[in-house]
Amino acid sequence: MRGAVIHAPGDVRFETVADAKILKPTDAVIRTAVTCVCGSDLWPYRGAEPTDEAHPMGHEYVGFVEEVGSEVTNVEPGQFVVGSFATSDNACANCRNGFQSNCLNVEFMSTCQAEYVRIPHAQGTLVATDGVPGEELWPGLLAVSDVLGTGWWAAEAAQVAPGSTAVIVGDGAVGLCGVIAAKEFGAERIIAMSRHESRQQLALEFGATDIVTERGEDGAERIKEMTGGVGADSVLECVGTAQAMRQALRSTRPGGSVGFVGVPHEVAVDGQELFFSHVGLRG
Repeated sequence: MRGAVIHAPGDVRFETVADAKILKPTDAVIRTAVTCVCGSDLWPYRGAEPTDEAHPMGHEYVGFVEEVGSEVTNVEPGQFVVGSFATSDNACANCRNGFQSNCLNVEFMSTCQAEYVRIPHAQGTLVATDGVPGEELWPGLLAVSDVLGTGWWAAEAAQVAPGSTAVIVGDGAVGLCGVIAAKEFGAERIIAMSRHESRQQLALEFGATDIVTERGEDGAERIKEMTGGVGADSVLECVGTAQAMRQALRSTRPGGSVGFVGVPHEVAVDGQELFFSHVGLRG
């Protein structure tokens, strides 16, 4: 089959790779309908993350079930399914506690920009839709495979509550999904930190009430000004840089929470600052 393989920064090739096959009775194989490039794929593409050897790419996918292992009973060949970037058996203690991305048997998907994909732990990972959706819906369902769940978790980790003030650091796909999640969680004020006009418009459409263009210390000070000098109840960090983390922590009120879902790159948290801030931090 054909699949995308990264060889070096800026060097991604669509080439022949090993066919996806059932290896365990808990596996399934799907034929991809659509797959896409994630922001985290751009780290190695830009050279910010090392590529020591050529390897397949991709962890966002929806498609059609081709084959299932003997222990998979919740999906069957022909069904249209949405999967997750982190597989889970949905049966272990961590899964039962609601932390499926920390399943005791978790495997992270990394071969999905291909014609076919082997899905480990298919029973807990794949969700079938009611019938085959129209192709115009596939991109939206593809977002459910990663960015929507990630933005949703950022809101949950930051403990967004009805009537609260939530700040979203980052205006990419995950940050915009964080805006959607904050609205669904009932936040009264949703402040999106963005410098891109097109993304600002999307954020406002999705439920943001305010836009802040400042970054870093200036951004944190602006949030303090907008919240009577106190800070936001909940901050969603959806970037993964040191600056974004500092901005998030310093924009949060004492007793508030930060949910960080940007994959950290050179992020270090000052223990004393966190200690005295009374800010909760969950990744």
